[in-house]
Amino acid sequence: MSPRLTGDESVLWQAAARVLDANWTGDATIPSPGLYPHQWGWDSAFVCVGLARYRRDRAEQELLSLFRGQWANGLVPHIVFNSALVRHAYFPGPDLWRSRKQAAAPRDTETSGITQPPLHALAALRGYQCSGDAEAGRDFLARIYPLLVAQHRYLAEVRDIGGGGLMSICHPWESGLDNSPVWDRPLAALQLPPSTYASGHTPRGLPSGTDYDRYVWLVTTLRDAGYRDEHLRDVHPFVVEDPLVNAVYLASTHALVEIAGIVGADPGPHREASRRIHDALLARLWDAEAGCFRARDLRTDQRLPVATIAAFGPLLDPELPAAPLRALVDLLLSARFAGAAGYPVPTCDIQSPMFDRSSYGRGPTWLTFNWLIWLGASTHGLPVIADLMYGSSLRLVRQSGFREFFDPFDGTGRGSNDFSGSAALILDLLAARRAPRAA
Repeated sequence: MSPRLTGDESVLWQAAARVLDANWTGDATIPSPGLYPHQWGWDSAFVCVGLARYRRDRAEQELLSLFRGQWANGLVPHIVFNSALVRHAYFPGPDLWRSRKQAAAPRDTETSGITQPPLHALAALRGYQCSGDAEAGRDFLARIYPLLVAQHRYLAEVRDIGGGGLMSICHPWESGLDNSPVWDRPLAALQLPPSTYASGHTPRGLPSGTDYDRYVWLVTTLRDAGYRDEHLRDVHPFVVEDPLVNAVYLASTHALVEIAGIVGADPGPHREASRRIHDALLARLWDAEAGCFRARDLRTDQRLPVATIAAFGPLLDPELPAAPLRALVDLLLSARFAGAAGYPVPTCDIQSPMFDRSSYGRGPTWLTFNWLIWLGASTHGLPVIADLMYGSSLRLVRQSGFREFFDPFDGTGRGSNDFSGSAALILDLLAARRAPRAA
């Protein structure tokens, strides 16, 4: 059921709902028709947030469908494959990952062997907060809570490779910003054997050529090592602590504190974990001289250059100190980001030589990142930022529809059409605007 909306808002609501209805498979929501035919973990979390405003039953099913692919060690894979599709309908498909050869992987479904930003506890909590039936919402949280705990245990025990409290990513696909210029340096350091690993059918607009070879080669090294924890810790060449990924990790850890209290579990361990992540974000990734958060390459122990949208992820931290908060707001509103973009926020510093307005994570505006910044701004009581994110996001879909991403200067839609994440987050923004307490 939609909230009380104006005429224009009601039209947007209905259009967004139609996108989610069309992309619903009966078990889960695909990110978009054609290009992304399976279930993606990062996308499903955003879809869950939007469905909680529209169809709570499907929001719950969305998460349960994703977690059916959870491995015994707690890893929530970034892709859960639809077995009803032709095996070669998407690359990289199950034949690259070979999850069924892994003892920890589920037996009844095929998945990838890496993860994505762990937004899922936050998505589950927002679903409960939007629910009109507290008892039913509590029952769902009780069902999903142990799965979320296992996910976070995996991240803390296996992915804290730096030992400081942050989770590491082992592949650019785990970041939510697949071809961000931040990854250029660690990718360039990889020593590939003289062969081509990637399919010749790379989706248009995604990284291709040598870069895609490096992405696929990273998967083969993980797979051939059996996705072992010790390989990640000691051998794997791409290991990075990213501020956006860890800000999402922190936000979901805070959500686990609340969920534990709702379902009658002990919130203490989650509260302690949130403090460790908060402290580590500031100690390891805050660059006071640059006035932003930067990713850290654990193989060189150096912060990576280029300011990107990931720098603003820590706005999700409700305890972010005043000095970093002010610096992030100044950077966000500067000519390097929103100040020079007619349709903010670009994913890369506009003044960087790596900026590319049309290339995926190297410049375009995504509603997913606008929503995360809006949520962080709402958390810190920053109405100027929150209103900017709300207004610009609605303006983008009014002009270009529910596209995967958008040109930050003229708002032209790019990537896939009828993108579920964009539609879902418009539902959440519209509903939150009419019910501010839910924000």
